[in-house]
Amino acid sequence: MKYKYLLFDLDGTLTDPKEGITTSVQYALRSFGIEEPDLEKLTPFIGPPLRESFMRFYGFGEEQAREAVEKYREWFRPKGIFQNSIYPGIKEMLEMLEERGKVLAVASSKPQVFVEQVLQYFGIYRYFRVVVGSELDGRRDAKEEVVAEALRQLEEAGWGKKEGLAETRRAGEDGAVMIGDRKFDVSGGKEHGLVTVGVTFGYAEEGELEAAGADFLVDTVEELGRLLVQ
Repeated sequence: MKYKYLLFDLDGTLTDPKEGITTSVQYALRSFGIEEPDLEKLTPFIGPPLRESFMRFYGFGEEQAREAVEKYREWFRPKGIFQNSIYPGIKEMLEMLEERGKVLAVASSKPQVFVEQVLQYFGIYRYFRVVVGSELDGRRDAKEEVVAEALRQLEEAGWGKKEGLAETRRAGEDGAVMIGDRKFDVSGGKEHGLVTVGVTFGYAEEGELEAAGADFLVDTVEELGRLLVQ
């Protein structure tokens, strides 16, 4: 099987944002009078849209959840975004994939301005032909929407036209891949007919990626590189 177009999630896939995200959530909750000293309990916030997570895990209504996201960003913008680390071997893997002629993209539910800042901070922005995130006002935060926009931009830029990216996806062939660590990445990729790869070194709960129907599971960055280089 040949994989030409590779769409990567960011948090939990390329970088480990645990400290920055959980401390930002902790800060936001405190502004609502909720003290959560155990940051491990906040790791489910890594991956899905923040607004939905505040509603799901703490019972916030729509307006309260939007306020919580703004409070989250008060900590995240100046501090939390840098409480992050790139997984060992990621940069080398991206360089290898680029040398093999792969077309790389990022499809993240994190706001695009933060996605770009993180990629630049770790020196890996240059490997990606397309970078897509959500909007700060909450638009395009569903993974299906993010993947759709990334594919649209790839085709608009001409990366998919010669090889027939759209036709390849419609035929169910293995030309385009979505790589991520949560069920949202798997469902977002499947919605558009992509092959899906789940990375178990991220923040999926036990059995989450299997239940979502990921086509492949990999346990290490090295294993991921071996799969994608085909």
